[in-house]
Amino acid sequence: MVDSQGLKELQEVVRAIPVADHVLDYCLAITRGTRVRSGEPLPFLTEWVSWGAGPRASQFLILGAKVRAALEGRDHVAIEDIRWVAHPVLRHRIVTSFSARAEGITSDHVIDRIIDEVDPSGGVGAGVPGVAAEAEA
Repeated sequence: MVDSQGLKELQEVVRAIPVADHVLDYCLAITRGTRVRSGEPLPFLTEWVSWGAGPRASQFLILGAKVRAALEGRDHVAIEDIRWVAHPVLRHRIVTSFSARAEGITSDHVIDRIIDEVDPSGGVGAGVPGVAAEAEA
């Protein structure tokens, strides 16, 4: 059993887990990848999504990934942690279009496709819609 002080200490430990730049960029790419109105939306989004995840989604992806890393006994966040928490964090933040719903496409399908489309090995800045061009310069 954890008392209130123990819970506060656990929260501090989890929040202190570091996140590498390439993992942060991957998180941003996943979140921005849900936005139809971003500078460079992924091609399938305009057909499938009416509304994507906001900036807080990135914060909760990172926090959830830190929790998962801690539960796995690691002192750092990995790309796999972001992928593992993507569905529960983003599922309710993505509104699919009428045509997508008519075809049986859910927010889980959108998340799966975004995870497939965003390359985590591209390096810092790569794969982030609207940011990749700046990172290459």
